[in-house]
Amino acid sequence: MSTISSRSLLIVHGRDFKPAKDILLDISTSALRSGVERDYPDFVDALDNVHKDIAYYGDLTNALLEAHGKRYDETLDVGDRANALANLRSISARKRFGIRQYDCLPGKTALREFAADIAAPAMRAVGLAMPLIACVSKDCAEYLNGDSDYADKVRERVRSRLCQLFERGDQILLLSHGLGCVAAYDVLWQLSHEPEFRERYGECKVDTWVTVGAPLGDNSIRKRLLGAKCKVSDRFPTNVISWHNVSAEDDYSCHDNTLADDFKKMMDRRLVSVVKDYLVYNLAVRYGKSNPHSSVGYYIHPRVTKILVDWMRTDRVQEIPKYTF
Repeated sequence: MSTISSRSLLIVHGRDFKPAKDILLDISTSALRSGVERDYPDFVDALDNVHKDIAYYGDLTNALLEAHGKRYDETLDVGDRANALANLRSISARKRFGIRQYDCLPGKTALREFAADIAAPAMRAVGLAMPLIACVSKDCAEYLNGDSDYADKVRERVRSRLCQLFERGDQILLLSHGLGCVAAYDVLWQLSHEPEFRERYGECKVDTWVTVGAPLGDNSIRKRLLGAKCKVSDRFPTNVISWHNVSAEDDYSCHDNTLADDFKKMMDRRLVSVVKDYLVYNLAVRYGKSNPHSSVGYYIHPRVTKILVDWMRTDRVQEIPKYTF
């Protein structure tokens, strides 16, 4: 592989209907830039110089959901995303992303997260976890346990974009949301262990992986990850340096909101430098109600902003000096 030429930010979006690729990338990067403008204005130019891309599979998800009889109004969705971002941009100080502001949001409820916390263990015990997931998210269920090639196609979309950045030799921040965290994990495992990819990309590293709203703490999902049934030495990805996991209060998608405990063996085996969890308040309002799983609410949050800026501040060691004795 070539030496590092630049920094690249790769976004892996989550579940449900999505607008066109360019629109989604623009909204996502605008949210990230707004956070930097608010908290670290001196780093706006640095962020503008970062190469930005999105591993887009929204067309696959849209087609899947439409086949299940669901309908999507892209114009309305884009407008509501823009309104949510505009409201978040109006919050001028990072200290206002706290519980006081969160408790004032319209329609705020912890009921869905509470139900997930209570129901998930019982559902797993009687083998109903996947039917429950299917009721809430057809695309998530299809990815984890479906009979189609949806999961393979999603992974190929993510893998192709990530491998392009590895080929460039870039310093990479991988930012994944919701179901995108599962797809990103699977791809990282593939590149680490599957022979057809390991030979070419096995030594490549993602400098910083940021998971937001990640369902990876759920046991039903974790046991369906690629490599989950392998022996411990082959079970986990080996190509991430730092892993930062950000979970929002009341986000039912990440009702088990800590990953450091679930992936402790990665640390024990020195496969990753750090797995760190953060609990935040997502202040996004979608369609007039609090939506703690909203991607723009995560992307503009001061915690994600700080992780992003810290990544831009830090240079990877280019070459380990060789000594002759």
